[in-house]
Amino acid sequence: MQLYNTLSAEERAQLIDEAGKQRLTLSFYAYAKISDPKQFRDELFIAWNALDALGRIYVAHEGINAQMSIPAENIDAFRDTLEVYDFMKGIRLNVAIEHDDHSFLKLTIKVRHKIVADGLNDETFDVTNKGIHLKAKEFNNLLEDPNTIVVDFRNHYESEVGHFEGAITPDVETFRESLPIINEQLQDFKEDKNLLMYCTGGIRCEKASAYFKHQGFKNVYQLEGGIIEYTRQIKEENIESKFIGKNFVFDHRLGERITDDIVSQCHQCGKPCDNHTNCANDGCHLLFIQCDDCKAAMENCCSTECLDIIHLPLAEQIKLRRGIQVGNKVFRKGKSDALKFKNSGDLPKKPLAKVGAKNIRQKIAIKKILVGKAEHYYTKSKIAQFLIQNNELSIGDEILISGPTTGEQKLTVTELFANGNPCETAKDGDQVTFEIPFRIRLSDKLYKILG
Repeated sequence: MQLYNTLSAEERAQLIDEAGKQRLTLSFYAYAKISDPKQFRDELFIAWNALDALGRIYVAHEGINAQMSIPAENIDAFRDTLEVYDFMKGIRLNVAIEHDDHSFLKLTIKVRHKIVADGLNDETFDVTNKGIHLKAKEFNNLLEDPNTIVVDFRNHYESEVGHFEGAITPDVETFRESLPIINEQLQDFKEDKNLLMYCTGGIRCEKASAYFKHQGFKNVYQLEGGIIEYTRQIKEENIESKFIGKNFVFDHRLGERITDDIVSQCHQCGKPCDNHTNCANDGCHLLFIQCDDCKAAMENCCSTECLDIIHLPLAEQIKLRRGIQVGNKVFRKGKSDALKFKNSGDLPKKPLAKVGAKNIRQKIAIKKILVGKAEHYYTKSKIAQFLIQNNELSIGDEILISGPTTGEQKLTVTELFANGNPCETAKDGDQVTFEIPFRIRLSDKLYKILG
């Protein structure tokens, strides 16, 4: 019985591309009493693996929390696997507003103590006694009430790139930190204020609303389905967005744009910017905001120290990060003294600029043509592999490699291998490799710059 992944991320991405079928990125959660989370986990893996479902899922005695990628043609069958369980009958699936077939490349279902770590050890706390759910229009209306306090129950790296107007945005790194902080700040408003809360998909607010009702707050409300569902509703119903900026998401995209407002700044130079990146040093992986200019100058690194490290031989890099706990994590979300402008919570809660404004992009339009897509990056040799599609690539060509995390990187091809052999020109269908000084991702595209 297969209860594990048999393909690497690269192999899975290749199969997805070859299939050429649309996938849906979605999330859902449910609080429920699950007596045997491990058995529940095994049942889900068997059912979902058969449907080519991928994602990151946590199950616990208190319920399930899932972020997933599902083939669009299998969505009805996927819903059927949920309907088997009474507590998931009719469950809402929050579908992402931006399409991406590579949002998840493995199926990972983990048994946890809790689906949302809250730091609470109060057995009298009933997570099912939750606040009143509000749809987008209702949420907007209550925002206009002067008797309302609105709280963002996400972390600093999420709220700093986008939030609701006038929201309290705690400068915290974990959900568990925000509960006591907000509780202390709002002690004098339990009786007479509307406590309005939101998060990405609703799961944190579901628990937070129950917690604040448990603490004696009388008028507790939450945004139904979180920012993801809010965005869907305002688009479908042509409602004004009271959310400004980007919604941070927990896959390789790191964000979905809701409005053109930029409310944050590059952590290295201070220019208005809301593009997150992960430090290229495998012993760091700090999550931070980096503009295109700093990305090019710092080669995706958060500091000059990390920049020096990525240019060391791989053996030396491994030796330096030996014993560092963050080495195997996708990214860490703390702060660093090397980042001069990481001022979560200090900026005014208003836009600093608009996407596309000349003072932000400072780009000259580049004439380019798509020639291939990324397939693999060999970290030891710093070799990138691309599949050439409907075009040619030659030594001497100026190229642009572009992707959500990689940004836009320009260089000139000085050496080229096609299907393992040195060549002057690669043609349609060739697998090409050449050395580049930065890591690429599977979502990256290869362009040839014209003129």
